[in-house]
Amino acid sequence: MNDVLEISDLEFTTRIGVPDDERNTEQKLLITVKLFLDTRAAGANDDMNETIDYEAVVNSILELRSNERKLIETLADDIAKTVLEQFKPAIVEVTIKKFVLPNTKEISLTITRP
Repeated sequence: MNDVLEISDLEFTTRIGVPDDERNTEQKLLITVKLFLDTRAAGANDDMNETIDYEAVVNSILELRSNERKLIETLADDIAKTVLEQFKPAIVEVTIKKFVLPNTKEISLTITRP
């Protein structure tokens, strides 16, 4: 599968972190989602029904904000499951960037799910 639909650095605010005090306030995360799919039919026919609606993907991801989590691993897995179940790409890759540690630009995690 050579085609990739990428949603880059979606701003996502939620309560996340292992220590209780880290979860006391919402944190900004940046989420990038890559959907691996075949876009040949959509491109040939100029037909939205033959591809994945990226606005719908963004809205589905943003609906996950209200659930408090301790780990970005859990959030990444929740996003991957949601995208795979609702939009059926061949593969989904989720990267989450977190800005929590001093003296670092970011902490990031990338997962890939078929």
